Amino acid sequence: MSKRVLTTESGAPVADNQNSATAGVGGPILLQDQHLLEKLARFNRERIPERVVHARGSGAYGHFEVTDDVSAYTSADFLSEVGRKTELFLRFSTVADSLGGADAVRDPRGFAVKFYTEEGNYDLVGNNTPVFFIKDPIKFPDFIHSQKRDPFTGKQEADNVWDFWAHAPEATHQVTWLMGDRGIPASYRHMNGYGSHTYQWTNAQGEAFFVKYHFKTNQGIRSLSADQAAELVGKDGNSHQTDLLQSIERGVYPSWTLYVQVMPAAEAADYRFNPFDLTKVWPHSDYPLQRVGRLVLDRNPDNVFAEVEQAAFSPNNFVPGIGPSPDKMLQGRLFAYADAHRYRLGVNHTLLPVNAPKAVQGGANNYGRDGLMAANAQGRGAKNYEPNSFGGPVETGQPLAAPLAIHGYTGTHEAPAHTKDDDFFQAGELYRLMSEEEKQRLVANIAGGLSQVSRDDIIEKNIAHFAAADADYGKRVEEAVRALRD
Repeated sequence: MSKRVLTTESGAPVADNQNSATAGVGGPILLQDQHLLEKLARFNRERIPERVVHARGSGAYGHFEVTDDVSAYTSADFLSEVGRKTELFLRFSTVADSLGGADAVRDPRGFAVKFYTEEGNYDLVGNNTPVFFIKDPIKFPDFIHSQKRDPFTGKQEADNVWDFWAHAPEATHQVTWLMGDRGIPASYRHMNGYGSHTYQWTNAQGEAFFVKYHFKTNQGIRSLSADQAAELVGKDGNSHQTDLLQSIERGVYPSWTLYVQVMPAAEAADYRFNPFDLTKVWPHSDYPLQRVGRLVLDRNPDNVFAEVEQAAFSPNNFVPGIGPSPDKMLQGRLFAYADAHRYRLGVNHTLLPVNAPKAVQGGANNYGRDGLMAANAQGRGAKNYEPNSFGGPVETGQPLAAPLAIHGYTGTHEAPAHTKDDDFFQAGELYRLMSEEEKQRLVANIAGGLSQVSRDDIIEKNIAHFAAADADYGKRVEEAVRALRD
């Protein structure tokens, strides 16, 4: 069997890939050695800016199959009939650490799904928790700065982490999730995924509903204690990547069952919690889970950089029948995610295979042109403006989702308060659902971090938040912190 010929970037054959061209034997290297310069120049440019958040990630391809009829709630074509299958790509990630961080750490996990539907790509960007630390995107950069490496010490600092949380009482619910037993998943396969945000579904009759997505793992929930995680990190910092890769290669395909909670739009205004507050859940007793379908991962990427690192998700990638809600965090992310990818990957990142819509042959049908790495193939004479009389793509006049009613004056308003809206009630409800052993581990995890804080006032503010959620909760944390600091 003949071997393939090694070539330069321009396709010319390479005569010698072992020795640089020199001025005589043992002489200095020549500037004319195009192959050497090309290799070094490309090597210097192999890395692109990593994601500021969700940098450390893994991913796989698979499909979603509809198992239950939800056409009464949404006209989305890929959800239109039982048995319908849609290709997808799913990226898992940690949130706070860098690309070189370990997998088995206490951190929320990203759960981002790209559905390659026949009406375009639909991106559902969520986490493995149903809530988040903050409710307004204007605080997001500050929150992430508090969790990332300190500019002076170059490492995560307990003072920064807990000082921010001390001044963000709405974080108490998510902190309780994070410090609880599910804070360190045993693997990506053994955790749930959530859309977290509230989204809008619209049916064929134009009726609007608000929904929350729940992907329940079919492998069962498995998590690690702090000691188990520390041991695993020491053995294999890539533990979750290893597990996902090997599981799929063995033919043991991980799967999740998708459920949704459905709220008629008319009920949102008077619901006891603000349904658009990312720090709150909708209790299942109010809006039960309704099954939609099954998600299966069955193929690993061929190239992690090209397909996982360059995968770009944005919650503003909707399809007909699905749209946004007034969720303020979602509204901020509609811009921020897409803009992050324009910066990291370039304005033409949607032409990359992992990001390109499969619904349209040759990529998106629009009038975008040029920019870095442009590869549009509109053909000779194609116009780059609209409207035109040369047969270019035209608008449909049909909105993807129902319009959202708005009223009042512009300004920097606080979110509207509903009857049971406060920052602590749901955190207390979560605490009271835990077994005695779960409570003990939760308190130990919180105290382990909070006891490292240097200022007493920061410690006291955080303890006050836990006490406001549940008196026993606060008392236990206070006693545990005191014991570690004495």
